[in-house]
Order: sequence, then structure tokens, then C-alpha cells
Amino acid sequence: MLNFSLHTPTRIVFGQGEVDRAGDVIKEFGKKVLIVTGRSSTKKTGVLDRVVRSLQKAGVASFVFDRVEPNPRAQTVDEAGRLAREEHCDLVLGLGGGSAMDAAKAIATVAVSTRPIREYIRGNSTGLWQQLLPIQEALPIVTIPTLAATGSEANGGAVITNWETKEKAGINGPALFPKVAILDPELTYTVPANYTADGAVDIFTHLYEGYVTGDEHANVQDEITEALMRNAVLFAKPAIDDPQNYEARAHLLWTSTLALVGIANAGRGGSFPVHAMEHTLSAHYDISHGRGLAILTPAYFATVIKQDRPQRLARLGRRVFDVICKDDEQAAQAAIEAMVRWFKEIGTYDTLKNVGVKRSDLEMMAQETVRIGGLGQGTLAATHPLSEQEVRAIYEAVYE
Repeated sequence: MLNFSLHTPTRIVFGQGEVDRAGDVIKEFGKKVLIVTGRSSTKKTGVLDRVVRSLQKAGVASFVFDRVEPNPRAQTVDEAGRLAREEHCDLVLGLGGGSAMDAAKAIATVAVSTRPIREYIRGNSTGLWQQLLPIQEALPIVTIPTLAATGSEANGGAVITNWETKEKAGINGPALFPKVAILDPELTYTVPANYTADGAVDIFTHLYEGYVTGDEHANVQDEITEALMRNAVLFAKPAIDDPQNYEARAHLLWTSTLALVGIANAGRGGSFPVHAMEHTLSAHYDISHGRGLAILTPAYFATVIKQDRPQRLARLGRRVFDVICKDDEQAAQAAIEAMVRWFKEIGTYDTLKNVGVKRSDLEMMAQETVRIGGLGQGTLAATHPLSEQEVRAIYEAVYE
């Protein structure tokens, strides 16, 4: 097991109806909150009104910024940061899916620093991220997720897209840890089936990335990870089939939080190459992050992990998908096949061609992935350093 430092300062408030306590939870952090949310869903479901009423009852004023798009964009973040300053907001509430919560973290940063958020995006062409990360100062942040997916509700990271340069990557820092995350599984009842499915794949990918690339002598972390992966697989279909299945929704939401709060990878480390490859896809084509991960994962497992670490893929298959093969090579292949069956069962198995990606863009996207995700090293970290050619081969393998 590797040395590690684990910092998980976010207070978790979990359960049915807890969203209606938002005002009492938030009032200790300020008197005026900027509510950051998407364009329609929290209004249609009534969640935004419930939060505003709770804040009013607690004596907390609010200003709503409801223009966050999927794959939140730098320009939107900068505009909201300026409004937060002008409205004298003293904390930021991210209400919605990963996009709203990630945007809230970035807005909280810009509101204090006044710098454009594009300068913070890791791997960007200006290189300023090397001086600006990790982020030490931001307005206090509170999160209320309405989707089980990104885990952004309780960690110190976010992903932002500079649409002008097509650069999508992370920002991070201790100031980005939310003070409180209010996790009310009932808020996820209205999530469409495809969002639920894509979110489950995102959770699963957060867990397997470090598991297959990190230190192999961290059994505590491995068993935590395996249990969480099993829960993502176990409860995705029931949540899709019965959107108001509280236990399925609750298990998915808690799994989402635990997957990326730092516990699973502490002492194991590892890299996130599939996330880097997908960030390039959605930066150029604005597709669902979870769907992009589902498209890329089978080829990544088959061409990289099965070759480099078949024993890790075999263990994943046995512990998560009940693969019974004793031979590691056979078990590794069976793990890939079992995962693909799960993707098909929940409706996430797809191709790049089917989601509108042009084959002529694959070379450019491979180059961009290595440039941004490789942080200037010329390769992408994985079980071995991936070249542009290897990244291109993965894109090609899942094109059609």
C-alpha cells in the first residue's frame, strides 16, 4: 500500500426529505446564496422552489443562476462568478447533476479570484494551471445532487469545458470541497432512464480506473472498490425499471458519493485515462459523459488492461460479475463480456459513429487527449504510458 493523505471534510446529510432542511443547513455559512442550477429540470420537478422556500424560512436570501449547460462552459462560469460578486453572495449552492455542482465550484473560485476559469483548467495551452492549482480560495460551497453519477457532491474537484478551445479537464483544490452535501435520494426519482444509466456507468468508471491502474497491494481499498462496483451494477437496472424504487436510488446515490470522495483510491493511486479520452469526446461533441465512457471502456479493457494486467481484470470479473473462470486470461475476457452485457442491459452500449462523431476527427482527438490529459508529457498515463497512436486505436476500435 502506498503512503497517502486523505482529506474528506464535507459533512453529509442523507435521506428522504432532507432537501427541505436546506435552509437550516446552509444558514450557518452565509446570508445570501447563489443557487447554481440547470436550465429546466429543477424547475419542472419543483426542487428549486422547495430549496428557495427552505432558504426563505431560514432567513437566507437567494439569487438563482439557471443557465448551466451540460459539460459546463468556462464562459458561463465567468458570467456567474461576476454575478455572485455583484449580488454580494457569500456562498454558492450547486443544485442538480454533476454539471451544476462542478459549475458551482468553478463559480465560487471565480467570484473570489476574478480570474477567468479557463486559466485554471488542467493541461490547458496557457500553462497557467500549474501556478493556479490547487485552488486555495473560493466562496463556501454546498451541494444538492439530483443525479447519481459524478460524485462531485463531496470532493474537491470539478471538470470545466473551454468551448472556444475545445479543452475539457479538471480543476481541484481544498477550497472546492463542499461544506455540506445534502443527499436526498427522492430527488433522483425524476431522472430519465438514459441519465440514470449513463450515471451508473460514470460511477462504475470512477471505481475501475484506479482499480486497474493503481498499486496492487492495497487490498482494503480493492475490496471497498469491488463492493461499490457491485452496487452500481446491482442497482442500476432496478432504478431504471422503477424510478421511484427508493432503495435502488439511495444505493446508487451513496455509491456515487463514495466512489470519488477519495477513500477508494487512498493508498492505491492510479490514473484515469478513460476519463481523459472521454473528456476530449464531449469537449468536441457535447455528448453525455457517461455514454462516452461506456463506448470507450470495452476497447480500453481489451487492448490495454487485458494485455498489461489480466489478473486485475480477472479479479474485477470474479468479484463484481461473478465470473468463475480460474485462468486469468479467460477470466479477463469473461469480465469484458459480462460488462458489455450489463451495458446492453441498461442501454448504454453504443458506438462513436452512432453518437455523431466524425471518423476524420479521431486523429485530432487522440492528439488533444494526450496533450491535455498527458499534462505535457507526450503520453497518457495508464498501466503503461499510452501514445497518441494507442489512443487513436481505442477510438477506432469503438467507432462502429
